[in-house]
Amino acid sequence: MAASPLFVSANVWRCVALGPSTRIVTENTCQSFRKFSQRRNNDSVVTLSYDLYEGTSSDTPLVLLHGLFGSKSNFQSIARALVRKTGRKILTLDARNHGTSPHCETITYPAMSADVRQILYQLQIPSCVLIGHSMGGKTAMTLALQEPKLVERLVSVDISPSPTVPQTGFPKYIAAMQRVQLEGKMPRSTARRLAEEQLSSIVQEASIRQFLLTNLVQEDDKFKWRVNLEAISLHLNDLLDFPEFEETYPGPVLFLGGANSPYISSENYPDIERLFPCASIEYILGAGHWVHADKTQDFLNAICNFLQAV
Repeated sequence: MAASPLFVSANVWRCVALGPSTRIVTENTCQSFRKFSQRRNNDSVVTLSYDLYEGTSSDTPLVLLHGLFGSKSNFQSIARALVRKTGRKILTLDARNHGTSPHCETITYPAMSADVRQILYQLQIPSCVLIGHSMGGKTAMTLALQEPKLVERLVSVDISPSPTVPQTGFPKYIAAMQRVQLEGKMPRSTARRLAEEQLSSIVQEASIRQFLLTNLVQEDDKFKWRVNLEAISLHLNDLLDFPEFEETYPGPVLFLGGANSPYISSENYPDIERLFPCASIEYILGAGHWVHADKTQDFLNAICNFLQAV
């Protein structure tokens, strides 16, 4: 009989900073927006863009997966801090249709799991600790359930293996971004200001507008969204759902939620316990959905504590 998950609050843990030097290796699969917006066949595995932060420890590398509309740059400061604190090698990835990774028609969790599996094989990483936020958390859970030998431990940040809460704002974010029109040549600062003004009629939260605007890029004197809004819109229901699994993942799992976020609730505990019998669940006080941005130090402490646990 599976053990019940452990529920505790994480905001007082301590980590020891090891202080190794950091070397970053960056691999962009595309040289321009034109390249990374090219279409791929539905069944193709996408070669992801990545940053590799070299550490001094031989311990299992950490792989960080961002959420919807995010990119590997969201984890840049987190990755540097984790290298200092743990000494481990850190790999951050741009998901398909995000960042500088290629665009393709399909964006589902089995497809994104296959992308991560390929990059691990390419970089000769036989086992890793997966840390995924939101969409990245569901990708991490999918890979762990499909290929448990590849995943030594798993951290799912503010997301569960249940369908995402219906009050999510993602549909309106997509609609707002699709309505933005930027015509003619203009400085980047002007483009961002005009785009934010147009977003503000639908997206009231300034912090979310700023997050979405990280996807505004310039190509040939024109401004475009670097995320593939068409594919994301088409597959949004897939992204809000989670694949069906009969298998379980036997390794240690931390579900790390924001105490002010609805994305991991008591309604999700049965799904967590069924698929991840060795899971613990923690909430960081004062944090919303973007836990790592809202309470960075508490987030780092929780990760370090989990890595050190037997």
